[in-house]
Amino acid sequence: MEYSNKMLLKGNEAVVFGALLAGCDCYFGYPITPASEIAHTAAEYFPKLNRVFLQAECETASINMVLGASAAGRRAMTASSGLGISLKQEGVSYLATMELPCVIVDVMRGGPGLGNIAPEQSDYNQVVKGGGHGGYKVIVLAPSSAQEMCDFAALAFDLADKYRTPVYILTDGVIGQMLESVTLPEPKPRRESPEWALDYKTCNTTNFLTSIYMENDDLEALNHRLNDRYDDIQRHEQRADTYMLDDAEIVVCGFGICGRVIRTAVEQLRKEGLKVGMIRPITLFPFPTDTFRKAAEHAREFVCVEMNNGQMINDIKLAIDCSRPVSLLNRMGGNIPTVEEVAARCRRIGGE
Repeated sequence: MEYSNKMLLKGNEAVVFGALLAGCDCYFGYPITPASEIAHTAAEYFPKLNRVFLQAECETASINMVLGASAAGRRAMTASSGLGISLKQEGVSYLATMELPCVIVDVMRGGPGLGNIAPEQSDYNQVVKGGGHGGYKVIVLAPSSAQEMCDFAALAFDLADKYRTPVYILTDGVIGQMLESVTLPEPKPRRESPEWALDYKTCNTTNFLTSIYMENDDLEALNHRLNDRYDDIQRHEQRADTYMLDDAEIVVCGFGICGRVIRTAVEQLRKEGLKVGMIRPITLFPFPTDTFRKAAEHAREFVCVEMNNGQMINDIKLAIDCSRPVSLLNRMGGNIPTVEEVAARCRRIGGE
């Protein structure tokens, strides 16, 4: 594939370029607005690089194809939006149980039900808290630009391989559809099949992968092992973007497009003399608890900005142990919080 180092790409397109340059071998999926450009771009470029693209007959089939490819040692990826992610959840639980790495992109739309195709952030609980059955968790990355959609694809595959777990790239329809300049990274070599894979070409032993454990003690041991790994992820993989945070008395928090709205509001409020700062979580699991706890040492109030009914706010309250007030500024149904709404809330708090 010939490409320029800089390209004008939608976030949905950028994540495909990032995945290919990170050595992704296979894409299985089914188009759904506002994530359809991911499937369209993968359909165009994966075959040109002798990679596998297959449009499955449904979302359930696509996640199980990802499972099969990952079990064979391939870097596999899929993408969807709310309704499709719901259909994938059983397969995600199998992937987590079998300790299979993969990347899943969720470009969130309005819900519940069929909802609409406008941007929202209502899949937070479904993805971050584990939407399928069982006590599994997955790593969740939250990009807020087309550049991060590209960059986080490589990070997602690396984290998936490191911890043998599914990794989500979770963003909203604004970031997926936003057209921006993207600097492409250097391509990475495609990795060899890992030792645990069901790949007769590279493995000399008979490997075995399963998600069913008939003995209670065996399943309990698996859960202990997985939870030890989740604790390790929580300790070592927290990521957050902060702005004007060191002396902030009011801390405004949000991910995806909300992070960009917040940053503009903080710049405006600082010019007015208000000590306002920003935390934009980059990892939603592991949640950047350490960043929030440090901010709570000097902040007197937190504001959580979300495009849902208030889902991340619960993690903020847990992170700071309810030591400071946390208020919610939210929009739903595909509406986006504005800079002025954020600024007005902060001015009101600052005047109290």
